[in-house]
Amino acid sequence: QVQLVESGGGLVQPGGSLRLSCAASGFTFSTYDMSWVRQAPGKGLEWVSSINTGGSGTSYADFVKGRFTIFRDNAKNTLYLQMDRLEVEDTAVYYCSRGPRFRRDYSGQGTQVTVSS
Repeated sequence: QVQLVESGGGLVQPGGSLRLSCAASGFTFSTYDMSWVRQAPGKGLEWVSSINTGGSGTSYADFVKGRFTIFRDNAKNTLYLQMDRLEVEDTAVYYCSRGPRFRRDYSGQGTQVTVSS
């Protein structure tokens, strides 16, 4: 069965960095576009970034462009999100999802990111 397991979240000060990981199993990871989405407290699900199968094509929401980097290692079946210059507004549960931005099907259990001084 499809499994997506996120890790790497935590508490960080504004301006700091975190790297999220998503370990994928139960499907052929290298043949799927992948995405990150997030849900802030009291808000709906928000798309963050997507990457194509080979990793050469990426897209970002405007509010993270220039600060976050999505990448993948198909040999390790792992998706990453490097988050730099974090802001308080980035506080959310971050989910790894299988599929491109508008055709996601499975998501993981999420990892909490808290940005606070």
